[in-house]
Amino acid sequence: MKYSNIDKVAESRILSVRGAKERSIVSNVKIIPSGRNYNNGILQFFTRPAKIHIPIIAFLFIIFISCATVPITGRQQLSLVPASNMLSMSLQQYDDFLKKNKLSANATQIQMVKRSGQRIQKAVERYFTEHGMSQELRNYDWEFNLIESDEVNAWCMPGGKVAVYTGIMPIAQDENGLAVVMGHEIAHAVAGHGGERMSHLLAVQMGGLALTAALSQKPQATQQLWFAAFGLGAQIGIVLPYSRLQEHEADRLGLIFMAMAGYSPDTAVPLWERLAAQKGGKAPPAFLSTHPTDASRIAEIKSYIPEAWRYYKKQ
Repeated sequence: MKYSNIDKVAESRILSVRGAKERSIVSNVKIIPSGRNYNNGILQFFTRPAKIHIPIIAFLFIIFISCATVPITGRQQLSLVPASNMLSMSLQQYDDFLKKNKLSANATQIQMVKRSGQRIQKAVERYFTEHGMSQELRNYDWEFNLIESDEVNAWCMPGGKVAVYTGIMPIAQDENGLAVVMGHEIAHAVAGHGGERMSHLLAVQMGGLALTAALSQKPQATQQLWFAAFGLGAQIGIVLPYSRLQEHEADRLGLIFMAMAGYSPDTAVPLWERLAAQKGGKAPPAFLSTHPTDASRIAEIKSYIPEAWRYYKKQ
């Protein structure tokens, strides 16, 4: 099954309340939209008797107040899952993944992954410290592993748990290309995109259950949602692309982090072009299923490069 439109579905559940803050007037369990074309279902929902919808309205209110701020960009994001829960489940799922998947024995590539990852880790930590946000990383326990797999993929879970697949190494070509991939994936993690996606999935698929409750009541389904939220969905038949907004944030922040680590931001566009060329009229690699790439996306990446160069620090 696929959740390619999950952000739109989630928005339809929370837009009426979150939109109230910016675009609507809330009064007596009714929302009066201004300048927004709400569909009939939402309008009918809010014009039915209040008694019927009190539990649902309470749920929407919880979603409304369960917002966090994306580090660095300042964007407000849905956050139904406490950071402590995200970190503990990340550790559990990462360890479980490593037990079930073969690690690469290619010493050269392993060292490249660890070296690139550690350099970007230090850049991220330096950036967060300089901007008074070091507490955001206080429980991170960074780890970088190369997985033996032909799949073209890479991902980073909360807490700095990174996996790079050998299938993406020929496309990366060298350490600079690899730094583009790892900087991008680490940016997703430190920006809280996985937690945001998990919050959307819990809201839409499980009626807003807390992560601990979902794990207790529906462990297998919750694990599948977790895999989908962090880019492992291809393994279980769930493909959940990052939203355009999340991708742009990860592109921009990833370039800054790799530049701070001493890698040239100019290598980003050729890397994404090589990834896009992998489609070749066939089903896209797992990485592109979760990271859609097109001409406009690459143009946006080009626009971020001058900013990234200002952070460049030669090693």
